[in-house]
Amino acid sequence: MTSRKVSLSVNDVPIPIEDFIQEFIEHVITGMLTVLKETGEMHDIHISIDGDIIDLTVNNNVVPVNPFVNTFITNTIVGMVSSLKGVGQIDRLEIGITE
Repeated sequence: MTSRKVSLSVNDVPIPIEDFIQEFIEHVITGMLTVLKETGEMHDIHISIDGDIIDLTVNNNVVPVNPFVNTFITNTIVGMVSSLKGVGQIDRLEIGITE
């Protein structure tokens, strides 16, 4: 079981996710964010993707991302989430990871 709570919504609809998927999403996202500057120790992560624009906050601090990182993180997350049951077209996506 994951040590953190992962919440997910697609197009403003909450998507229920099992423990294995929560842990998988948590590991992938924290792994990607670990290499970014200004993330440090991550207790609270919020990612909002609207189209091809990402808004990323860690511990309530906005983390700036360049166009490459924006595209890389967006494509990785959309690829993971689009495989989940009940997820169709993704226009907006929200992921929260909290301790």
